[in-house]
Amino acid sequence: MGRMTASSGRRVLLAAPRGYCAGVDRAVIAVEKALEQYGAPVYVRHEIVHNKYVVQTLEKKGAIFVERTEEVPEGNIVMFSAHGVAPVVHEEAARGRLATIDATCPLVTKVHKEAVRFANEDYDILLIGHEGHEEVIGTSGEAPDHITIVDGPEDVAKVEVRDESKIVWLSQTTLSVDETMETVDALKEKFPQLISPPSDDICYATQNRQLAVKQMGAEAELVIVVGSRNSSNSVRLVEVAKLAGAREAYLVDFADEIDEAWLEGVTTVGVTSGASVPEVLVEEVLEYLSQRGFGDVELVKAAEESITFSLPKELRRDLREEAAALVAERTGTSKE
Repeated sequence: MGRMTASSGRRVLLAAPRGYCAGVDRAVIAVEKALEQYGAPVYVRHEIVHNKYVVQTLEKKGAIFVERTEEVPEGNIVMFSAHGVAPVVHEEAARGRLATIDATCPLVTKVHKEAVRFANEDYDILLIGHEGHEEVIGTSGEAPDHITIVDGPEDVAKVEVRDESKIVWLSQTTLSVDETMETVDALKEKFPQLISPPSDDICYATQNRQLAVKQMGAEAELVIVVGSRNSSNSVRLVEVAKLAGAREAYLVDFADEIDEAWLEGVTTVGVTSGASVPEVLVEEVLEYLSQRGFGDVELVKAAEESITFSLPKELRRDLREEAAALVAERTGTSKE
């Protein structure tokens, strides 16, 4: 990146990249395409991504978010969120006569496949992640008899395995890199033969945003992270900012959540956003700061993001017709 030269007066250090990461972009577009192609309603199991604004916007267009597959009336379309689901959820959808669209982020799918492969080779899998997070639930469901969740270094002492020569760690994709490696180091101290996954499980977009925050944390007295409280990667950015040297760091969904008292005595504000935050919300924060004297914006660039993912293959089929056929099959009635 190249550090910026300090300018006079109040300034904003804006972390790049910003806006949707490729996995979130794919998931949001998938919901919009499904609504355009099939009309409302399109049901989505859990929030498609962890962002309040995105969910509210899609609801206005006709998406219905549910917590359980059983909440979707038979003969409808249900989409699985970017966080992924366990195989049992696909089975629930089949029993409920539902047509499905799988919008799981391809990076999460990669972790699922790794879990299945290591389970088939009879490894004990130590999944580093937050208990109860949708992504962790989905990954655990791929190999429940082989996976133990390790929710941070403090969990390591109670971890037990069958064979210390056959254990591997995987991780939730949205964790802090430093947090993950701290847990890995603790696990390796307890289990020296622990092996690592064949490729990095932490999402590239999560890493890039954390890297930018580390670079600006030493200069910014205050860091504002745009993101929702149930977004793991957004919460991690607040923690990373504080560890990098920021005096204070706060998480906000919208600009109007900023407390003007936070700006007292501050000359440099860092602004960053989670991987599921649309650009418009960051722009609103920048406008809010500009109106209060923070008009000088300098870019902190950690990496370029050029990755794109194709839309779910199910959007190339007539899912309304498939759903109707499933119901007809159960009832023995004709679709004609």
